[in-house]
Amino acid sequence: MSAAPFRSSTSRRATSTENIDIFDEDNQALETVRDVWLERGLCTRPADRSTAESAVAQLYRRSGLPKPEFVWVQSPSAGSDLIAAEGLSNKMSFDGTGLDCACGHIASMFSASRRRMNARIERRSIDWQIERWEMERRAFGGVGASVSEGSDQRGSTQRGSTQRRVNPARIIRSAIWESLHTTLFDGVAAAIRTMSTPVAGGVTWYGQQDAHRIAYYDTCHRYGLATFRSEDRELLDVQTALADSTGWWWAFDDVCIMAERPRVLHSERIPGSARGERRLHHSDSPALEFADGTKAFVLHGAIVPDWVVLDPTAERIAHERNVEIRRCAIERIGWDSYIELAGLTLVDQADDPGNAGCLLQLYASPVGWGRSGRILLAVNGSFERDGHRRRYGLHVPGWFTSALDAAGWTYGITGADYSRLVRRT
Repeated sequence: MSAAPFRSSTSRRATSTENIDIFDEDNQALETVRDVWLERGLCTRPADRSTAESAVAQLYRRSGLPKPEFVWVQSPSAGSDLIAAEGLSNKMSFDGTGLDCACGHIASMFSASRRRMNARIERRSIDWQIERWEMERRAFGGVGASVSEGSDQRGSTQRGSTQRRVNPARIIRSAIWESLHTTLFDGVAAAIRTMSTPVAGGVTWYGQQDAHRIAYYDTCHRYGLATFRSEDRELLDVQTALADSTGWWWAFDDVCIMAERPRVLHSERIPGSARGERRLHHSDSPALEFADGTKAFVLHGAIVPDWVVLDPTAERIAHERNVEIRRCAIERIGWDSYIELAGLTLVDQADDPGNAGCLLQLYASPVGWGRSGRILLAVNGSFERDGHRRRYGLHVPGWFTSALDAAGWTYGITGADYSRLVRRT
């Protein structure tokens, strides 16, 4: 039985982009599009199983395969465990064609579609640049970009036209693909992978965390940067439905394993991010959790063991060999508390010449850290998003007895040179 067809979103694209200028001052239009896809990627509602199954069934049908049996699990971890327990695998082909199985056919179909869409985007970008240069040439009486900025009016016109010569596909890729990839693929999907057994010889699709590439092609079509073939538009609709309805999934010849979305997902804006990138974070509980109890603890994007969030102690920190985890645990309880609990010995302290009103403090490394040395405790020269300055510790060689010398060493200069700094960041 074939799956119900999806209603094409072509009409919605056309009506939603009327009078939208991709080069508006703050790219508000692209931010709105990005936020819609970001909401999809971070969604914690239960999966829309009917829509997800219909979408996958269409992919099987387009690959010339019968509709599979659908098996739902509560998390990607449960899915990978089930695949291993049942010995599910894909047939390998040795004739150079890749995987001769459902996942291989679907992957090839997606890959071919992306190549076609990329080619059309590239051709349209070249045409667009030629059209833009011709418009400028006519606007400036045939002299184009060689016009001088001798007057404010002509200079302003030229600067505006120069901005508009930027390849619009690159703008969309930066604002949509790269931003969403950082948040969803490098952030959320990466955390989920740490909880899951790798699936050997297969292809994992990430559902909602695949939103970056789907959003990019969809947005290029929205803004008229390319006109895709009907089959590619239909595939985009199917992939959009999957990003909007499910988490991870794995295709095998007779069965498709479908994973529910997380029921808990906490994130924060990455400090200094220009495109709205986010990272997983929760200081008191799991940042990511599924209905079966699979969870990940994450502090400001760093995946940590549960004790770092729930019960950090000086003893556990002393026995932790991973520098990043140790740093997170110390910052979790605060440097002042850790110094007292660990009984750190102060070797030297001095006013930080590059950071008015702040101290540089040099401590002996605690017993159990596994290597000799000292800890230089400093204050960041820049403010965090909450208006505070972060204190941080740097491991420096054990021969330092001067906090200024240790601080200079971290910048590759002497303590005397560091003492003459006006401001550091």
